[in-house]
Amino acid sequence: MSDSQTTRPSHVLEDPSAKAVARVYATAFLNAAGQDKQAELLEEFTSFHDDVLQANPDFERLLTTEATGSEQKRGVIERTVKPYASEKFTNFLLTLAKHDRLELLPLILNEAWQSHEEQQGQIRVKLRSAVELTSDQLERIKQRLHDALSFEPILIPSLDQELLGGLVIQVGDTVYDGSLRTRLRELRQRLRERYLNEIQSGRDRFSSPEGN
Repeated sequence: MSDSQTTRPSHVLEDPSAKAVARVYATAFLNAAGQDKQAELLEEFTSFHDDVLQANPDFERLLTTEATGSEQKRGVIERTVKPYASEKFTNFLLTLAKHDRLELLPLILNEAWQSHEEQQGQIRVKLRSAVELTSDQLERIKQRLHDALSFEPILIPSLDQELLGGLVIQVGDTVYDGSLRTRLRELRQRLRERYLNEIQSGRDRFSSPEGN
């Protein structure tokens, strides 16, 4: 049977219901770690994801494909992960394998980090700019966000050359669009509305009795 038939589709990771399930497991993961051990266990989780799964696609496929049964996956974890991982992290993976949820590992990791950061008074802020921002610019943006929003921002910059200039800032679901592209679009819209208003005013003037 081919991989396309046995591996869960990638769009599962973008499914809102999958994110909701991942959030439940992320909360359970953090609770099991305890407040004082969360960062340590999250680093272990991150290392497993980046250095093991991402670096070994065949191994990742073995753990996430539907062709491998849950008991087989648990056996693989017992043999290959347990000797090197902490007891809490091993038990977490075994629980995911039991419920056939190992394909959600990237989502769970992301949700767990975000929850932990929020507990520390930190929030991820996505920045999109037309050119790469300097370290000084990033530090000024970080300070302004901290002063305005009263939390410690974790900046995640990215390039978007379609912006032409300016900056788009996203905090959670809220987008602050100060890009040149948006400003130009708004300017065109205002000019268009002004032009249409002037045309309508002219029509009203010529159609009134005083204009006859």
